[in-house]
Amino acid sequence: MIRLVLLLLGADFIRRYWHVLALIGLAWGVIGVSLCIDALDGVLVFPLTLFGYLLLLESLATLFLASSGVGAQKSLRYLKGGLFLLIAALVISLHHTSDMVLAMLFGAAFTIGGGLQIASALVVRFPRWRMALAGGIGQILIAIFFFQPYPTHYKGTLPYCLGMGLVFSGWSMIWLASRTRRLPRMASISQLAARNVDSGRPLDAGSYGSAAVLARLDEQSQASAQMPDVPLALAPLTVHVWTPVGSAKERTLSRPIVDRYIAAVDASGRISTGHAALEVATTLYISLYPAEEIDRSPEEFSRLLRATPDNNVRGRYLSDYRSEAAAWCESTERIVFRDYDLSRLRQFWQHYRQEAIYNLTHRNCSSTVAHALEAALEGVAGRRADHWLEFVKILFTPEVWVASQIHKRATTMAWTPGLTLDYARALRAVVHPRPLSWVASVQLAIRRSKRFRRADKVRTASPAAREPR
Repeated sequence: MIRLVLLLLGADFIRRYWHVLALIGLAWGVIGVSLCIDALDGVLVFPLTLFGYLLLLESLATLFLASSGVGAQKSLRYLKGGLFLLIAALVISLHHTSDMVLAMLFGAAFTIGGGLQIASALVVRFPRWRMALAGGIGQILIAIFFFQPYPTHYKGTLPYCLGMGLVFSGWSMIWLASRTRRLPRMASISQLAARNVDSGRPLDAGSYGSAAVLARLDEQSQASAQMPDVPLALAPLTVHVWTPVGSAKERTLSRPIVDRYIAAVDASGRISTGHAALEVATTLYISLYPAEEIDRSPEEFSRLLRATPDNNVRGRYLSDYRSEAAAWCESTERIVFRDYDLSRLRQFWQHYRQEAIYNLTHRNCSSTVAHALEAALEGVAGRRADHWLEFVKILFTPEVWVASQIHKRATTMAWTPGLTLDYARALRAVVHPRPLSWVASVQLAIRRSKRFRRADKVRTASPAAREPR
């Protein structure tokens, strides 16, 4: 999550305040270690009950204001409020089984996350899959630690989780701040992250290697800056997604989660994986396809899941959305962004399209759009007036947590149109939050509550409602 927060704030913000960010990360790490040590003996100094009541207030406020959200933002607020309410109730409860229930919940979460990461690493074999495999095994070990009662009989479950979260977040902030400080001026966080995914090399200035590569990036950056920018109000950035079900030629078999995030299978047995593209009208279009149609029969599909070089095929980039839609069909979903950095997006695209390579699970249409979207959104929050206020606001936005979890799953499994759609929706909720203050949100929620009560009274008082059935 810290990576995404700093990406939206931009490399310039990190370079300017890297020492402050490093100190914040160090403080979080010290507090996290203290919480873990405090929980070892079962006698807690941490004010657990007070934290539970604060979490309860947060959950109630989130649930009360959730109705003022729009679309995905509303659903995410309800999800966050419900989870926090459940945890707060278990923390506040004096029942002796509450600590055990919390431990089982956290243990199950780590088990599922670690199991998915191990399975995807073994099946997909993406770059640095061994490190992901080790991380999945680490999550399983943490889950076992939560499941067994030693040494605190589950009393230290919540401090353990808070402590580990602070330690990992603090380390991520220190790592990103120190690495970004050493980046060349022409490089960006999103550009280096995309190269890191493609090559498996560390994320630092040395990832670009020779001076010739840095000089080429500098030329690309200057060329992008010289291009005339189209006014953002007239040229919104649109993420087009063709879902597997929506783009299938025939009626598909009902498999809810698989259809949404992996692939849809029609009555003839043909697999449809969907598609994703990114468009800035009349200016830029990013859509990657294999140059020749890939055999997606069930027998070949399992082999193609490996992100190994032997599955690389020649790719092609389509020219514009109109011609693609005319040759196939209209996109199923469209996510529109008004605020983005067109020059960074052009710089990314000039560098990325130099290689016309397609890999079904590693360098596909969805991963291309995800990298391009991150390049376009890098630093959009850092351009606003109060940098630190934006840092706090983004840090506590529930959609950032959701986007970071989607990004983690996609990079350890594969980017799919369904994951790209959810990722774009979550980022849009962060970049373009509904322009309502807390006071206005409370007023809107109260008005809606009153309207619902009046509607219930009218429905109860109607003659049809009083007639016996």
